[in-house]
Amino acid sequence: MFRIRRIFDDIMPANREIVRQVQQILREQLPELNAADIDKVPGQLRNPLKHRFQSILYTAEGFKRTIKGFALLSYEPNLHFCFLDYISAAKLVTGGGIGGALYSRIREEATSLDVIGIFFECLPDDPNLCRDPETLKNNKARLRFYEKFGARPVINTAYETPVKPGGDNPPYLVFDGLGQERPLRKDEARGVVRAILERKYKHLCPKDYVDMVVESFKDDPVLLREPRYTKREKPRFVGTVTGKFRKIGMVVNDKHVIHHVHERGYVESPVRIKSILKELDSVNIFTKIPAREFSEKYLKTVHISSYIEYFKRVCKNLDPGKSVYPYVFPIRNSARPPKELAVRAGYYCIDTFTPLNTNAFRAAKGGVDCALTAAEHLLEGYKLTYALVRPPGHHAESRSFGGFCYFNNAAIAAQFLSQYGKVAILDIDYHHGNGQQQIFYERNDVLTLSIHGNPHFAYPYFSGFEDEVGQGPGKGYNINYPLAETISNEHHLRTVEKALRKIAVFAPSYLIVCLGLDTAKGDPTGTWSLVAKDYDRLGQVIGQVRLPTLVVQEGGYNNRVIGVNARHFFVGLWSGRFG
Repeated sequence: MFRIRRIFDDIMPANREIVRQVQQILREQLPELNAADIDKVPGQLRNPLKHRFQSILYTAEGFKRTIKGFALLSYEPNLHFCFLDYISAAKLVTGGGIGGALYSRIREEATSLDVIGIFFECLPDDPNLCRDPETLKNNKARLRFYEKFGARPVINTAYETPVKPGGDNPPYLVFDGLGQERPLRKDEARGVVRAILERKYKHLCPKDYVDMVVESFKDDPVLLREPRYTKREKPRFVGTVTGKFRKIGMVVNDKHVIHHVHERGYVESPVRIKSILKELDSVNIFTKIPAREFSEKYLKTVHISSYIEYFKRVCKNLDPGKSVYPYVFPIRNSARPPKELAVRAGYYCIDTFTPLNTNAFRAAKGGVDCALTAAEHLLEGYKLTYALVRPPGHHAESRSFGGFCYFNNAAIAAQFLSQYGKVAILDIDYHHGNGQQQIFYERNDVLTLSIHGNPHFAYPYFSGFEDEVGQGPGKGYNINYPLAETISNEHHLRTVEKALRKIAVFAPSYLIVCLGLDTAKGDPTGTWSLVAKDYDRLGQVIGQVRLPTLVVQEGGYNNRVIGVNARHFFVGLWSGRFG
């Protein structure tokens, strides 16, 4: 068993160990490689400008993050192509589908980048170019493998001319058009080949050799070799590219409907999700992903154990249809919580209108599972994911619940992702994201930003002021934008853009957006007036940041427009990221 994950850099300890294992595989499996080329892999990930390619590393990880294989892909954004530097299984690891899974993953990645195709080198299967029978056999096996995906050598060029006359085993240039069925034009190919030879092999290829190879591309379109190994086989679907990384991975909390509070005035109802889904199903930019169940240990990375156990216990003991609302708040002696469970609710709650009932724990845990599933798919290569959950979570602190929130979905996802890189949380709900502020207030690896109604008049009233900037190592890493009761929609957008500039300076590996649609005109819990076109623009500017982004659903209670506003936000987000 293994899972495939994208590694952005080697800054975090977990990633540093993974990159070290990748370098070890290169030393063992490709001993002919220059040691300097292996040593520069971490720098390629960290500094794409220096190497004039963006390096993309995917790893196949086994038990306890043992690397079973990897693929390193270079992306050239100006010429719009990818070059496969290396793909290799670890020593003693054969079969198991690792090579096929890795190559399929980078094909999806390349498709999401909208490139003309993937280029790479493969040693020849022509006995006139490869003298050693055993090497020739291995070369044929590799070319057979790639041919199943539709990748074939370029022909009628001088690419496989040895740099030194008489040299053995010169590589073919292989092209994978990713199933696009568009011809490779001569001018495109010449630009690609010059970039490859001048940037990757500058130390090996003199200028006159590069010019000779480039000018040898005379066919337009460029010709590829006819299939040699798969033409007699039955049709295969190995080479299919789904394009899933150009869609938004959506994870829906299917447990949310069990949490239905029927009391009059309780606006956090199941119809919210139904209204959103109805609109989102009308646009073809989503891939639905089933939620997987995570251990309760992930709850404990953010929330204290006593609160989790209390929450679980009180919900289990309540009769169906009965809700308990906090009404006693023992702030005078917080060290001695009341013994009676119903009375003790106020020990953990920040308000009087967030009920506990028999299904609250299960529904809230289901929301966490969705957020973690969506976060995990960012690690696997998705650019955008969406956890469509209720109950919401951004008011839940490490030891308290409130504001309809029980577990902080966004904070738990951020804690999970922070093992692999810095995280920014942008909260655009009408109400202050007090939960993630409190949870990360003393940390500098998670930047928390919240744009909300001023707590002088808006819930939760006690936090969200501008002078709350973090403390200790976290000083300067919590930013609040408390806005007036009535603002123009343009002022709101400018504030979001200001927050995005702060995020750009922080340079995180991942962005989490707490999406509150209670900023909409007519929302019963807010005073602002955003309409559909404002959410479209809001999504666009966030998408243009081009970070792997997880959107977690928070508030929004005007069910007449919540679905339309959500649709406009995500269409804007998608077009900002991919348009």
